Amino acid sequence: MQPCIVLRGFMCRSASTWPHAFATEKMRAADISEALLPTLSRQDIRDLFPGPEHFLRRKATWKLFHKEQEVQQAASPNQENGSNGRGLATVQVNPCVSETPRPSNPTPPQPDVQEILDPPRTCSYPTLNMLFILTVMDELRCILDRSNPDFISDLKTSWESFYGKAQFYGVFKKLLGPSTTQDKVTRSIAMMKALPEMFPSPVAPPKNLGHASEAMVHILEPTENPNTYLQRRPVFSPVLIICDSSCMLAIGSTPVITFPKENIDTAVLYLLAYYYTFHLTYPKCIATLLSVLQSEVQQDAIHDSYATSSYKKALSEWKKFIGE
Repeated sequence: MQPCIVLRGFMCRSASTWPHAFATEKMRAADISEALLPTLSRQDIRDLFPGPEHFLRRKATWKLFHKEQEVQQAASPNQENGSNGRGLATVQVNPCVSETPRPSNPTPPQPDVQEILDPPRTCSYPTLNMLFILTVMDELRCILDRSNPDFISDLKTSWESFYGKAQFYGVFKKLLGPSTTQDKVTRSIAMMKALPEMFPSPVAPPKNLGHASEAMVHILEPTENPNTYLQRRPVFSPVLIICDSSCMLAIGSTPVITFPKENIDTAVLYLLAYYYTFHLTYPKCIATLLSVLQSEVQQDAIHDSYATSSYKKALSEWKKFIGE
């Protein structure tokens, strides 16, 4: 039976040293693919990831596909004793959202992606978005360095160091221009689009994807429908969608989080965290890049048996450039 989901860290360590190897075996036994994730109930997720040590994993998996429904139910005033029917306390309705009472809807429709990217929608539940980001980042900490309370801060420092060197590396490889006149958002977008060419993979991206960078970031055109784009996207990998005023991270065709465009400089870390948290396989067209980020930014060493020739070549050229 061929598994459809591969535990990211499991590919880089032996089963005896990977603390969540049993979860991979359970998912293989259940033959669960990415397409089945939205259909999992709370009990299904609890069965797959039992025990208190996997609380954050269960919570993040559930919220990926059910966050919007819980928000709508929590905001409904037609609940007794301040409960939303799932044992969760009713949340405070944001001031920029109308407080007009509305009937409870037991099967709320899926949100339109354009509404999520809309500025009024983005500011509706900023706390929930930030909490979800923090939950996923903390899950990454539990996977990579559980005993380090400063892991997230150290990870950001590691990314900033890599980013600074990569700017010069991009100029050296004629993939980036001088960044002295560019703002933070422009520099970050240019970096994400150039990274796949700095650390190229031997496998070309799907024809209807275009450039390899489209596997991780997409700039929404003014006339482009985000729903249509996500539905037609040929890869399931996490992707950052950038519009005029905000950014959205989606997995497959499912919007996950939105955040201000000003925070785009840390978006690569969010993408990496979702690969780990949801055990997603690296797309072949950017596998070399993500492997380099895994070992150089996340400090998660790749086992020799999984180190490809393209990864070794890219890492060697990078080490030579930075003088290591």
